[in-house]
Amino acid sequence: MTALLSNKGALVLGAAGLGAPALLALASAGVGRLVIADDDALQTSDLAGQPLLGEGDLGARRAEAAARRLRLLFPATEVVPLGRRLGEASALEAARSLDLVVDGSDDLATQFLANDVAVSAGKPLVHGGVIRFTAQVLTVLPGRTGCLRCLFEAPPPPREFPTSAEAGVFGPLAGFVGGLMGAEAVRVLSGKPAWYGGRLLIYESRRARSRAVTVRTRQGCPVCRG
Repeated sequence: MTALLSNKGALVLGAAGLGAPALLALASAGVGRLVIADDDALQTSDLAGQPLLGEGDLGARRAEAAARRLRLLFPATEVVPLGRRLGEASALEAARSLDLVVDGSDDLATQFLANDVAVSAGKPLVHGGVIRFTAQVLTVLPGRTGCLRCLFEAPPPPREFPTSAEAGVFGPLAGFVGGLMGAEAVRVLSGKPAWYGGRLLIYESRRARSRAVTVRTRQGCPVCRG
């Protein structure tokens, strides 16, 4: 699998609770190029549940800290940190140059941006989210499955819903879901069927209950139907 993945690349949005374990899974599988987009500095709250960064990285930019760690562990992987928030044009350019997008961001605007540029670029998207004790994972396969906008036409108005940082996150759940996202991304890059392709997995950790919602292409979706 390593030889196959050495020519593959992924854009990863976010390098904290979800993005960090996803990055570790991608690099350990032998993915050849990883581009990390994250404009925040590492805080203590970012450390819970993720295996990549530690206390010695506190205060550093998460993208740069994650890149340093990955280069140390996996010198054959090219890691490019982008310590800034991507706009639509720059995100689309990055997505087009790579093979897959992993969205581990923690705000709705970035999640919809990741969805839109991945579909526009024709690249698979592995989306994940965690808030409090609930998590979700979805893989969008452009032209084959629905996307986030097929479920929700647009993100809600700002401040209507809290971000995961504001509401709090059960740290071990974030690490678990980030690992699932990384494993799913490796499967897709390897040409294997996606576990969560067109299926939104929702997991409630307190009751250990899960359900899957089929995500079909919605007539009139501004992204899928363009």
